[in-house]
Formats: sequence, structure tokens, C-alpha cells
Amino acid sequence: MTRTEYPWLLPSAMSQDADLPGDRTRARPRRTVRDWVVDTFAFLIAALIGILASEASRQAGNSELVVLADQMVGVLACCALWGRRRAPLGLALTLLVVSVVSPVAGGALLVSLFSLAVHRPFKPVAVVGALAVAGSAAAALVRPDPGMSYLASLLTGVILILLVIGWGMLVRAQRQLVVALRERARRAESEAELRAAHAQRLAREAIAREMHDVLAHRLTLLSVHAGGLEFRPDAPPAEVARAAGVIRDSAHEALQDLREIIGVLRAPGEGEGADRPQPTLATLDALVAESRQAGTKVTLDNRITDPAAVPAATGRTVYRIAQECLTNARKHAPGAEVTVLVSGRPGHGLTVDVANPAPIGEVEKVPGSGQGLIGLTERATLAGGRLEHGATDDGGFRVRAWLPWAA
Repeated sequence: MTRTEYPWLLPSAMSQDADLPGDRTRARPRRTVRDWVVDTFAFLIAALIGILASEASRQAGNSELVVLADQMVGVLACCALWGRRRAPLGLALTLLVVSVVSPVAGGALLVSLFSLAVHRPFKPVAVVGALAVAGSAAAALVRPDPGMSYLASLLTGVILILLVIGWGMLVRAQRQLVVALRERARRAESEAELRAAHAQRLAREAIAREMHDVLAHRLTLLSVHAGGLEFRPDAPPAEVARAAGVIRDSAHEALQDLREIIGVLRAPGEGEGADRPQPTLATLDALVAESRQAGTKVTLDNRITDPAAVPAATGRTVYRIAQECLTNARKHAPGAEVTVLVSGRPGHGLTVDVANPAPIGEVEKVPGSGQGLIGLTERATLAGGRLEHGATDDGGFRVRAWLPWAA
């Protein structure tokens, strides 16, 4: 698999979008229960701060008309917070100007700055934050607090502005992290599915190559005997009957092989190794002997009395299953004894069971892609059988497959 086969794996496609749902006026179609709870809480916080500011304005000696005007402005500012998700930038700028002349709107301004930091990127937030600091300095001059000095009022306003903006930016960063992790998980899942599909395709191609070789052998045998009948029309009836029987059996077996190869594409570029002999159940003993020479402890229990009677395709599948399992055991459980059991009879199918216990002592972890087991499952499925694999209760591993064996 290459990146050109799957364009979404290119770096340009993997870059994360800085925007979040709700950014750039892409508001949610409707408020959720969580949105209503958060908006109500923000409204109450802004109203509480407004009430405190209104009481401070009354104690500062302002007239009742000024206090009433401040309260009306504060109510309108708090009500405007219900639209903070759709237009956080415009709301923050408006409340910034209003809070210069009406301290009661200060609570609503802080909430709007928090929403702006959550729903907009850093640049507009920094600009509005700087304007808010300047507005806080102007508000301390226009509506001074008699209980605090100008410097104390200015520092208090700046600290509150920086706190709510920093909090909002932290919330935004956490949401971006969640979105990025979800996207990464989705892409990892898609990549795993593509790898599995790729492994299945390779398994199909390997089966197609093997079946092609077997089918070619059947057809060649059929052609030889048919040619013999053509060049010896005066052959004895017994020889003619024997050749006709061979032709019939070869044609039947070729049709069986052809059914297995239908729908499986052969990969192009088949070169060297095409004429190599295909393994069968009869060569399973040689595979076990080879594994023993490599240092693997193998116990073979082959209950098939006549391996030659097993169909060639089924025998090859059994051989490939045992071969892959022995290889995996040698990599992941060195020193453990592998048990290979082959049983069955015509009409009931053929079963191959390969198991090994947990490795003895500490074993170096060998990375594996799992594509071999995927290929074995695909091979068994195409043969009309099934394959199961997984860890055992004692920490070992077991592979069990059933394949059809016609009567």
C-alpha cells in the first residue's frame, strides 16, 4: 500500500482544521440541554456581577436616575448574552463600549469575552482583549470607584479580563484536542480497514495463482489422454475405457478447481517460482520435520490414513495453515511445544487444530501485523470452510479450521 493509492494519507490531508463547530458563524442548528444549562449559568453569573456593580454605583452617591439607567443597561446586556454563540465578536465589541459608561454591564462583558475566546481563534481574541484592557482604563476614569484608587481599579479590571480570556482559550484548546483525537481514531480505523482489505486481496491473488497451477495440470492431463485417443483410434476397448475415465475425472476435478477460482483475480507479473510443486497434505510431515530442525518442538497427530485421498486444494489449505501457525509460534512463543492435529473423513470435512501454550520465561516482543491470520481466514472462507483463532485461558494461542471434504 502506498500513499498515492490512498490520497487521504498525504500530509496535506492530515492537517487539522483550527476551527471548531460553531466557529465562523457556523452555529449549531438548535441548542442542546447542555447549551441551555451553560447559557443559563452564564446569564446568572453576569446578572450577579451586575447586581453587585449596581449596588456599588448606588453607594458611590449616584442619583436614582443614573442607578436606574445602569440597571436597565445591565438587564439588556445580560439578555444579549443569549445570542453570544451566533455573534460572539460583535457582542463583545458592543458590550466593551457599553461597559465604559455603565459598570453594571461589566459582568456581561466578561462572559462575552469568555465566549469569544472559546469560539474564535487567537488573533481576534487578542485584538478584542487589548481593546477591553483599554476600555477598562477608560471606565476607571469615566466612572471611578470611590472605594478604590485608579490603579487598583485598573489592575482589577485587567486581571479579570486576562483570567476569563485565558480560561476561554483553555476550553477551546481542550475541544480542539478532542476533535483531533476523534479524527485520528477515525483515520486509524479507516487505515486498518484498508490494510485488512489489502491483505485479503493479496490472499485471493495467492490462491488464484495456486489454483491456476493446479487447473493447468488438470487440463494438461486431460489434453494428453484425449490426444492419445485421437492418435490411436484402434486402441483396445480397455485402454479406451481407462483413458475416458481419466478424462472424466480430470474434467470433474478441473471444474471443482474452477469453481474455487471464480471471482479471484490473478496478480500480473508472475515470474520465477511459477513451476514449483504445490504443497499438499502429504507434504505436511516434511514441513514438521523442517520446523523441528529449526528448533521448534512440534507434535503432529495426523489421523488421515490416506493423505492422497484429500483434495489437492484442501490439502494445500491445511498445509498453509500449519505453516503460518508454526511460523507464528516460532516468533511469538519460542521454546513452547506446538501441537498440530489433523482429523476428518470424506463427507464430514477436515479439521486442523494448531495450539501452543504460553512461552516460557520472558520473551522479546516481536512486532506482527496480523495479516497472516487475515489471509488464512480469507483462504479458509474461499475454500468453503471457516477459521477461528485467539488466545487460550492459559496464555497460549490456538488456531482451529474446518474445511469441506466431499464424500
